[in-house]
Amino acid sequence: MGLSRRRFFTLAGTTAATLVAGDALKGLYARAQGTSLTSYGYGPLVKDPNGLLELPPGFQYRAFSRTGDTLSDGNLVPGGHDGMATFAGPNRTTILVRNHELSPSSSTGVVGNKYDDLCKGGTTTLIVSSDRELIKDYASLAGTYRNCAGGLTPWGSWISCEENTSTPETTPETIERPANSGIFVPNPDKVSKRHGYNFEVPALRKPKNGTVNPVPLVEMGRFNHEAVAIDPRTGIVYETEDSGDSLFYRFIPNQPGNLQAGGVLEALKIKDRFQAITKSNFPVGQPFQVEWVRIEDYDPYEDTVRKEGFAKGAAQFARGEGIYYSNGEFYFCATSGGANSGGQVWRYIPGRNAKEGGTIELFVEPNDKAILDMPDNIVVAPFGDLILCEDGDGDNFLVGVTPKGELYQFARNAFNDSEFAGACFSPDGQTLFVNIQTPGITLAIWGPWNKA
Repeated sequence: MGLSRRRFFTLAGTTAATLVAGDALKGLYARAQGTSLTSYGYGPLVKDPNGLLELPPGFQYRAFSRTGDTLSDGNLVPGGHDGMATFAGPNRTTILVRNHELSPSSSTGVVGNKYDDLCKGGTTTLIVSSDRELIKDYASLAGTYRNCAGGLTPWGSWISCEENTSTPETTPETIERPANSGIFVPNPDKVSKRHGYNFEVPALRKPKNGTVNPVPLVEMGRFNHEAVAIDPRTGIVYETEDSGDSLFYRFIPNQPGNLQAGGVLEALKIKDRFQAITKSNFPVGQPFQVEWVRIEDYDPYEDTVRKEGFAKGAAQFARGEGIYYSNGEFYFCATSGGANSGGQVWRYIPGRNAKEGGTIELFVEPNDKAILDMPDNIVVAPFGDLILCEDGDGDNFLVGVTPKGELYQFARNAFNDSEFAGACFSPDGQTLFVNIQTPGITLAIWGPWNKA
């Protein structure tokens, strides 16, 4: 899976055109705070006669790969559809690698060569034709715990993240159910290995045994991973953590393009603001200089990575979730950030190399859940807007954000109150793929993108 340094940077340069959006988001420091929904966008949402997905006029969708369908490998499609990415396949096909956020006690699971025999999470890979029809699907990673999100690499793979730090010691053999009853039953969430790691899944080739050899990327840290994004210029990996007191990390690999070779884990610190709490009282659009503190104990026995970083002055974010790279910038969601815990979007601009800290700024914070309600996964569209997947109470929307920080509703889950997850565009930019997490449905959306 490893690449030579020269091959990595050659590949990074050629893939940037397909993975990175245009210039619309670069250098925009003055923007609205996103205090109201804008008329920008694609118009009012149209009621869906099928009761599944409401979209603006002119847009269509196709649903496939539902939980319980039969995979091409003969197993059933697992539930918990979550983070996802697209890759260009042969004959104009699109390859999707999709996470399944499942626990040992989940009623469905990914079948294959398991990292932990007691765990049911992992990934499936889907091959979709140019006319958005499912051609083939199969399990590609198995035996992991709550694969929430992740991120694509410039060298053609998906990094799948575990959002759990269970160990055999922290999951006893039996638990008392009901509580204080004196009756002990087998613990349905018992694990046999340590969790809280990232795993790499090649997108462009199917493993001979059906699923990849599940190798944890230990030096990327053991914590409640959410998502990653990679700077194709340097190979540095940026990581989010889903916790109320989470940190924002970067992993500097020893060999860019070969994450198994290890590297250095660091946490972001806002310069001259020791232990900054970013949940509220931060101005929108004001960049702050940052520096990075090294995490020495990247694979701790307990869930203490963020505690070490915070003790060294790192900034806290309110549940870091989706992250995406575009045109030299990173955008990531703090799902419960803001004075009303409705969510924030942050923008980080790295320096030219690992020695330069870069800047971070708050891009959007509406503080109105009617406008934005707990954004989770995020993607930068080919036309420059952000597309956010809501994971709030009640109705959930795909919310667009313009380069000026204006927000608009692009789609509504008309089926149930489950979250949207895994938004990603096809390599040609014509199709938006997204998941409804429960009961697990993947959707392809297309229409007049250039209308806006």
